[in-house]
Amino acid sequence: MARGTGLLAAVLAGGIFGFFYAWICSTMWGLDAADPRIAIPAMQAMNASVRNVVFAPIFFGTPVVALLAAGLCWLAGARAAALLFGAAGVIYLGGCLALTASVNVVMNNELAAVAVPEGLEEAKAIWQAYSPRWQMFNMIRTGVAGGVLVLCVLGFARVSAVKS
Repeated sequence: MARGTGLLAAVLAGGIFGFFYAWICSTMWGLDAADPRIAIPAMQAMNASVRNVVFAPIFFGTPVVALLAAGLCWLAGARAAALLFGAAGVIYLGGCLALTASVNVVMNNELAAVAVPEGLEEAKAIWQAYSPRWQMFNMIRTGVAGGVLVLCVLGFARVSAVKS
């Protein structure tokens, strides 16, 4: 049970890392290259669409499964694995979930309330006030998610090395 839960934690962590990473190397670069009168409604639409049943298990489930894996590993006597999964869960809660809720979601909600201006300069000003800051915080949570992925993989390796 600990191995399976640990593997699931690693898969979920990989999924959320990949999701955040894709925003860095494709989505935001593409939006930055577009006319801001196109970028703003495109980002509004993407932010609205991400609230779905496919994304939610990866985003919200990663820390839950990592902490469950920690508990199961602890009970199985795989103390090192338990500590790795526990650290992954706690770090995710602060560096991904709380950061997203307190910064990126707040910025997304503010952008959602913006009416896309007809004038290019006004649209540029709105996009320039949004995109660089949003991307900076996305890079932070991407780095954190990458670290969580590494911790989960190491935890899985440790629990897999324990003899049943």
